[in-house]
Amino acid sequence: MKLRLARRAVGDAVVVAVEGELDLFTAPFLRDEVREAIKIDGSRLVLDLTALSFMDSSGLSVLIEAWRLATSQGGGVALAAPQAPVARILRTTGLDRRIKVFADVGTAVGEL
Repeated sequence: MKLRLARRAVGDAVVVAVEGELDLFTAPFLRDEVREAIKIDGSRLVLDLTALSFMDSSGLSVLIEAWRLATSQGGGVALAAPQAPVARILRTTGLDRRIKVFADVGTAVGEL
């Protein structure tokens, strides 16, 4: 399995669950999903990273783009429940200081 995406509304936010590996080949699919989610469902976006096992710099670029797009429309992005390898990348790059990371989707939606 490379990448699976599922989108759902939770309160007044849109949650995109990201499962599998986020890399050079799969990042465009998440980019398209994020753009569509923000366009259709609004600019309060939570990315559920519970089942994301791998992310490279291409994935980081998509997260940054999502944050820029959502904030430019008065919303925001939060990340929920990244596994240790993904959380380490977020910390190492400092992206966790720009995009808030929460332990679970419910908390992320509530704090966004």
